[in-house]
Amino acid sequence: MRIHRFVSSLLLAFLLTSSSVYGKVMPVEFDLGRNRLIAAMLRSQLSAQHFDHKPFDEQMSKEAYKLYISQLDPKKQFLLASDVAQLDQFADRIDDEISNGHISLPDVGMKLLNKRVEKVGALIDEVMAAGFSPNKKDSLQTDPDKLTAPADRAELKDRWRRSLKLEVLDSYLEAVDKENKKREKEEKALLDAESTQIDQGLWAEAMKKVRKKTDAYLERLLKVSRQEHYNRYFDAVARSFDPHTNYMAPTSKEDFDIHMSGSLEGIGALLREDDGHIKVVRIIPGSAAEAQGQLQAEDVIMSVSEKDGEPVDISSMSIREAVSYIRGPKGTEVRLTVTRADGTRLVIPIVRDVVKLEETYVKSTVIKEEKEGKVGYIKIPSFYRDFSAGRLGKEGRNVTDDTRAELHKLKKEGINGLILDLRNNGGGSLSDAVNVSGLFLPGGPMVQVKNSQGVIRVLEDKDQDVVYDGPMIVLINQFAASASEIFAAAMQDYGRALVVGGAHTHGKGTVQALLDMNRNLPLLHLKKYDDLGALKVTIQKFYRVNGSSTQYKGVVPDVVLPSMLDYLETGEQYMDNSLPWDTVEEVAHPLWHGSRFDLKRVQEQSRNYVAHSKRFQKIKEESLKAKKRKKETEVPVYLAGVIKERKELEQARKEAREAGVLADEEDEADEDAVAKEGEKTLDEKLSHDLYVDFAVFLMENSKTVELAADTKK
Repeated sequence: MRIHRFVSSLLLAFLLTSSSVYGKVMPVEFDLGRNRLIAAMLRSQLSAQHFDHKPFDEQMSKEAYKLYISQLDPKKQFLLASDVAQLDQFADRIDDEISNGHISLPDVGMKLLNKRVEKVGALIDEVMAAGFSPNKKDSLQTDPDKLTAPADRAELKDRWRRSLKLEVLDSYLEAVDKENKKREKEEKALLDAESTQIDQGLWAEAMKKVRKKTDAYLERLLKVSRQEHYNRYFDAVARSFDPHTNYMAPTSKEDFDIHMSGSLEGIGALLREDDGHIKVVRIIPGSAAEAQGQLQAEDVIMSVSEKDGEPVDISSMSIREAVSYIRGPKGTEVRLTVTRADGTRLVIPIVRDVVKLEETYVKSTVIKEEKEGKVGYIKIPSFYRDFSAGRLGKEGRNVTDDTRAELHKLKKEGINGLILDLRNNGGGSLSDAVNVSGLFLPGGPMVQVKNSQGVIRVLEDKDQDVVYDGPMIVLINQFAASASEIFAAAMQDYGRALVVGGAHTHGKGTVQALLDMNRNLPLLHLKKYDDLGALKVTIQKFYRVNGSSTQYKGVVPDVVLPSMLDYLETGEQYMDNSLPWDTVEEVAHPLWHGSRFDLKRVQEQSRNYVAHSKRFQKIKEESLKAKKRKKETEVPVYLAGVIKERKELEQARKEAREAGVLADEEDEADEDAVAKEGEKTLDEKLSHDLYVDFAVFLMENSKTVELAADTKK
């Protein structure tokens, strides 16, 4: 195996983010010949270009089929068992379909689904006409993985009956709450939501609202075009290779801008379609969502409304359609109804705004402590770089220069230790991951990059100057990914810094390339069809200098702390078809010979600190409760049961807030607190940060040691 060394600046163009771009005009009419050509291009390009060179075979077919069927009827609320049995015949034949160009599955799936959607419309007529008994005990299984397709019409009808009843109950309780807020202002007697005697007017209103929303949902499903069904089929084939390999259909210029920026104008969140749901991947630094503070990665957006408008159900919508409801004029309020992994449901008000650039850049402050002097703090929101300026021959703003400048400022303040915060940093420029690492080390290899041919290249920092050489702690969490993982891994492998945080980082140790499917077409097909779209393909994999991949496992910190994220199954290890963790040969790297922590002593101190910290113990307790709630997927569908569940969730949140585990802005009822959160200074935000407090404790109480220079092989 050949190993090439080169300076990281040669790879400025690589971006370690999960979004890619493609933007042309969507073809108006379906063209079978065009789709056969797309299938042929998938067949020729995927196996050849993908890092793993997976073959087009029965195993690939089975993986693609699982992805296809899960997006076709994600909640198992339309297709009967007999329909699924009919589709199952294609499970090991997708490779043959793609290879010979005779594609049937998307057409068969579309026809079956549309037929069932129409029949469900008739079922809903019957269910809504019969009405519901709000006090009769029922339950609903909300986890599709625990369900099988309904055996017959009766089972399908009962599933819809339970689902619609729950929606009516939720809508009724929201109406009661809204009415009581109005009565409070008018100093009138309040309605008793827990009374078995329901308010007939509000109940009728809830029934009407749910019916209207459900009809719109069914109508939307029937409008999904034949081409869109083919696009989803092609994407399932691509995602069978790994979760970051996608078929990207031609899109409008608006979609191009969404993908390019990695954010949605108006709120600032990166979203993805996940088994029929719109899920938050990450929050963009400097965005309205970040300033508001409540929206989190892994939240599922169920519905969207204007401030005083009716919520629109966006489940089973494409990203394109969902965004049209989320966007709006700057300064207006959008309300997102989201469900958390533990079942908690929140209505999150966000005032639409543009991304504030200053909030996306590196920031620093000094945490003053009397005992051991000053501790510096640096927050790196992302590994940003202005590539457009570079293409014009100018020196654009970048995270390396900004971090260097902040370090010089902190050194002038006389800091005795540094906390570098990478929490929620989703990645960015690979070259800057290497260059920022070099600010704390005297040069050397920082990361290894392996391509699909097995060739490994070692990215080095050639600058031997060390900007900061004092004690250092790096904070990470499950949402630190890509470039963040490269930096944290380098600091850990060299023994340069103590890495502290949640159980692991995200584990995205791959690079994707965008392949234009309109290039290198056979001469016969050149310009014959409309735009074919693009393929985003995983082509490279990252490895630490110690030879271990950052893929799948991520970076495991030296000190693992309890986190409210512990119950979430987030990261590459929980994604379908993610590439596995593996190793390559280690590269020689000289261990840091300056100040470093005594790891054994620090871990012992940390265990003692956590054991005696009321807040950390409360986090462990609340995380265990959330994990338990997440497993309890069968929910009550009767008035008293729904109210009881709501009260238990609110009580848990109240206790967590009182213990300092949740910030005040997490209380959706206190909109003034939410608004003020975006106005807080960095120092104000850090004053209640449990993890920064812990890092300061270590700086104060853990003696560092000096090691002689050494070389690890």
